[in-house]
Amino acid sequence: MAELNQSVATERRGILAYDQFLTLYFPAFVFALGYSIATPAIPVFAKSFDTGFAVASLVIVMHALGGLIAAVPSGFLIDRIGRRPVLLIGPLLMALSSILTAMAGSFTQLLAYRFIGGAAMEMWRQARLAMVADVGKQRQRGRQMTGMIGTEGAGRLIGPALGGVLAGWSIRVPFVVHGILSVLAILPSIFLLRESAPSPKANNGVDADSHPSTREIIALMWNRRYRGFFCAQFFASMTRGVLWGGTMLLYATFAYDVGPQGLGGLATMSTIVGIPITLCCGYLMDRFGRKTTMVPGFALMALGLFFLAAGADWQWGFVYFIGGFLWVHCGQAVTAGSMQVLGSDMAPANARGRFFGFWRLIGEIGGLVSPAMFGFVADHVSYAAAFSMTAFFALITAALLTFSVQETVGRDGG
Repeated sequence: MAELNQSVATERRGILAYDQFLTLYFPAFVFALGYSIATPAIPVFAKSFDTGFAVASLVIVMHALGGLIAAVPSGFLIDRIGRRPVLLIGPLLMALSSILTAMAGSFTQLLAYRFIGGAAMEMWRQARLAMVADVGKQRQRGRQMTGMIGTEGAGRLIGPALGGVLAGWSIRVPFVVHGILSVLAILPSIFLLRESAPSPKANNGVDADSHPSTREIIALMWNRRYRGFFCAQFFASMTRGVLWGGTMLLYATFAYDVGPQGLGGLATMSTIVGIPITLCCGYLMDRFGRKTTMVPGFALMALGLFFLAAGADWQWGFVYFIGGFLWVHCGQAVTAGSMQVLGSDMAPANARGRFFGFWRLIGEIGGLVSPAMFGFVADHVSYAAAFSMTAFFALITAALLTFSVQETVGRDGG
């Protein structure tokens, strides 16, 4: 019993260690705070250039495109120069893109700076994910990842309302604040963060087969064990792309004429609901297996999206939209971080950067295509059709996870 208690205590120290708090959770909080301060201003800033819904959606598409273009190069950099440099460079580029966004004088410039911001975000995400995979034990990764997402949620809880207030003063101010916070977030990491990449001499000093070639990694992706996972990642990103980039907030702006303060309130409400759900699901993933939360979460999102489709078709009031918006975000909270945890479990230990690069490329393609398809269908068919299409993506994800993806953690809790 004493050994069990000591093991649990050691595990908790691994998850909540002081250096991890300052280099993992603190940056996640500050980045989320800055990003969420800017989020309510993005749809209104795009609309200020006299654009329609489909064209305004490009501010979301370009951010996703930046992540897509940076996905594979970021993975190679992580394996080549290490996790730490990439983790520091990404936020600095993020700060630069935000300051430039505040100075944008045309819609074209706004799109260019959003592209840079998306690339910088992808660098940060991949380096962060590689470090969690390097240092986290298999039955800790769920809680580490959801703990980080929970701290991001705390930042998003504060940020949107503050961003709405700042946008009321000037629509450009939130982007300046985002840039400043991006630099502040990495200050502790400059002094405390250590490189976590595996040593070139692995397996008791024998490095044969310790570093697979890129050709071998690509071949691995076609293995039956991985095909279902990559397909599930694509459709998961097709589902979440509408949520991540702010497409639903953009819809609220055009369909209900909601301003920055209202958008900030919506984002804040979704975060309040989501944080406790996400933290609980991290424990469930580590204790009972990854698919315990993933399959029900995507099914829940599908039902919420069908509800929003009905509301758009029958022109229900804004109150019904709020209900559907929170419903979908509850499903998102259940699945938050789950694909990252599953990917960390499956990544080859000495080629995580390149594996994550190719995997994230698939995810970024889905995240790029999703808001573009939503905007196109919304403009040329209807909002109801766009929501229904996204709901089917969620159902496909749930089916793939159920039947084509192997569980990486046993259900015995051992």
